[in-house]
Amino acid sequence: MDYSKFLNPEVCAIPPSGIRKFFDIANTMQGVISLGVGEPDFTTPWKIRQAGIASLEDGHTRYTANKGLAQLRAEIAVYLKRKYDLCYDAKDEILVTIGGSEAIDAAIRALVCPGEEVLIPQPSYVCYEPMTRLAGGVPVIIETKAENEFKVTPEELLAAITDKTKLLILPYPCNPTGGVMEREDLEKIAKVLKEKEIFVLSDEIYSELTYTGKHCSIACIEGMKEQCVVVNGFSKAFSMTGWRLGYACGPAPILEQITKIHQYAIMCAPTTAQYAAIEALKNCDAEVEQMKEEYDMRRRLMVSGFNRLGLTCREPKGAFYTFPCIKSTGMSSEEFCERLLLSQKVALVPGTAFGKSGEGFVRASYCYSIEHIARALARIETFLKSEGIL
Repeated sequence: MDYSKFLNPEVCAIPPSGIRKFFDIANTMQGVISLGVGEPDFTTPWKIRQAGIASLEDGHTRYTANKGLAQLRAEIAVYLKRKYDLCYDAKDEILVTIGGSEAIDAAIRALVCPGEEVLIPQPSYVCYEPMTRLAGGVPVIIETKAENEFKVTPEELLAAITDKTKLLILPYPCNPTGGVMEREDLEKIAKVLKEKEIFVLSDEIYSELTYTGKHCSIACIEGMKEQCVVVNGFSKAFSMTGWRLGYACGPAPILEQITKIHQYAIMCAPTTAQYAAIEALKNCDAEVEQMKEEYDMRRRLMVSGFNRLGLTCREPKGAFYTFPCIKSTGMSSEEFCERLLLSQKVALVPGTAFGKSGEGFVRASYCYSIEHIARALARIETFLKSEGIL
């Protein structure tokens, strides 16, 4: 049977995630050391797990309100005010979703009409461009640069805006570069966004993992809260990837429409995860800080390790990835990763998985123990020596 006549050509045209390609190869090999996974290696803190277990024992197994438990939305509001000085009304301006990814998808679908343009800084997480296309939008790529620490500049933003521009996706702290946008950076682009009336989708899933200073949300910049949907969640900071819980915050008229999409497609986020998240927000600051300190040690080890090997690596100021430059090897990103995997059984992700501007770079995650990272770096050194690069 010719299944192509039944399938949506827009879906067929979207390539599979470039991250998965090397994992699929690695999964067929024995003894592979991976630095590829963007998932905390810490178990969800016990207090959070205990709250989830208690919710089951208490029989909380039914649907919640579409927007999420009222208590959870109230705690999200308290947490955002306490941590980032963000003020959202728990009743009308916060929606609990299945991970941050659902919040991003629903927000794009609610905001973008067919043919309208969405500005996407790259290198960045792999979902933004496909989700834009599936909503009928037109992705317009802003190629951020290493010399600018992979930040979006006002000049780059202005150059990308047309009369069809509807939305800017702002993914900071950034996966894969570890780049952050500080308050002064956000203030500069906010002037452009307000003047041009461009809406913003700010993906702040790594907000807690900021190593130099404090995370600043663009929604804190004067006049931007009304022009912005902020997405965050529990996967990264609280090591709750498998619980699948995120949230979107924004103006009530916008959240009303995002909630409709969530309502018809999802109904509500998992009940057990919502009860666990209440505990995470209320009582787990110390556990988050402890994990962050461990990531910071790993971050410094990995940066110094790559630089020692001649693979220039800027200090990532957020998230849990390094983005070393491999241009000095003369190999493309894909070639470097493939040869390293086959030769020394170390799995990295080519920078091109995160956009064409990722060429010449690779992503290495430090969601791994110090010992694991040290062994990987030793194998990379052996690889570079065998190639005559060191």
